[in-house]
Amino acid sequence: MDNALLAQLIGISGYIIYITTSAGVYGIFALGLNLQWGFTGLINFGVVGFMTLGAYTSVLLTRQGFPFIVAVLAGAILAAILGLLIGLSTLRLREDYLAIVTIGVSELVRLVALNEEWLTNGALGLRQYPLPLNIEATLPIKLLLILVLTLLAVYAEWTLYKSLAFQWKQNKEIQGKSYQPRKPFSLIIWGVLATSLILLAFITGTTALWFYTYKSGLMVLVLSVLAIIYASLEFLVHSPWGRILKAIREDEEVPRALGKNILLYKLQSFMLGGAIAGTSGAFFAWQLTTIYPDKFEPLITFNTWIIVVLGGSGSNAGTLLGAVIFWAYDSLTRFVLPQLQILSPSQLGYFRIMVIGLILMVLMVWRPQGILGKKEELTLGR
Repeated sequence: MDNALLAQLIGISGYIIYITTSAGVYGIFALGLNLQWGFTGLINFGVVGFMTLGAYTSVLLTRQGFPFIVAVLAGAILAAILGLLIGLSTLRLREDYLAIVTIGVSELVRLVALNEEWLTNGALGLRQYPLPLNIEATLPIKLLLILVLTLLAVYAEWTLYKSLAFQWKQNKEIQGKSYQPRKPFSLIIWGVLATSLILLAFITGTTALWFYTYKSGLMVLVLSVLAIIYASLEFLVHSPWGRILKAIREDEEVPRALGKNILLYKLQSFMLGGAIAGTSGAFFAWQLTTIYPDKFEPLITFNTWIIVVLGGSGSNAGTLLGAVIFWAYDSLTRFVLPQLQILSPSQLGYFRIMVIGLILMVLMVWRPQGILGKKEELTLGR
């Protein structure tokens, strides 16, 4: 009985590690889309194509003996070049042309991966490729990784607190000094939920790192890269460069009248967002340990848009919160719904998509700017 309980706990721990890693990978991926859409207003409905390019590039290079960091950088650079090619041909036109082209390019990349068997092994996929941190961890390495995870948890809590405090202050300013503001209990609920998930991931991750596995090491690596990308984007979007991107999103004629090269700024944003998406592709491949072209379906793009809209476009912290909530919902429904035995397994998949669609509809009515989005920067419907 004790052995069975231990095995069950190990299984739950492994699943939490998987969810945390997935949220981290999608968090990186969504930050790239948020830079393109949330801050610049560029519609990218084929963002999964950048992930595909980054994933296959990193895997193919590591199989040839290249260091992991070189492989990731190469995937990011190729994804940025893809963004350059798309941007040069579409960014001078209306936004809907960009949306259509990105969909087509995304499918083109996937079909190339499917049919060029000499390079990608086609539908059989790539497997048994080198994986980062797939090592026999010694005690100093375990303690170092636990320390890194602790620092990441503290940074995540601090970022969450700062974002929620800003939203609280913003609500009071909007309601005015003469009116006694209602406490935004919704923000408290989201904050408690996110904090609980962070603590759960930290406790589970610390335990898994002590009994080291490859998955736990990858989780720390993904979260570390996520923190670096998040901090870098926060610096960029609050710089003069980021303010110009926001001006382009609102009305590009204004920065153009001030002498700014609109096309250049759009290209920079689109390329950097593509490079971030390409970086996420490498970690996506390392998490799966085997990649097939069918793993990069348009559903990934759909899920990423859900994350950005849910958390709040134009908010990096909101994007990460959206990734956490989305994967918490995904894991909860995978566990709970089958236990109810109300729907068949085939019906459960459609029901889960229907529910997330309903949540988005309610959110658009109740809080159209997303959980941590800024209402004064809302561009939907303009």
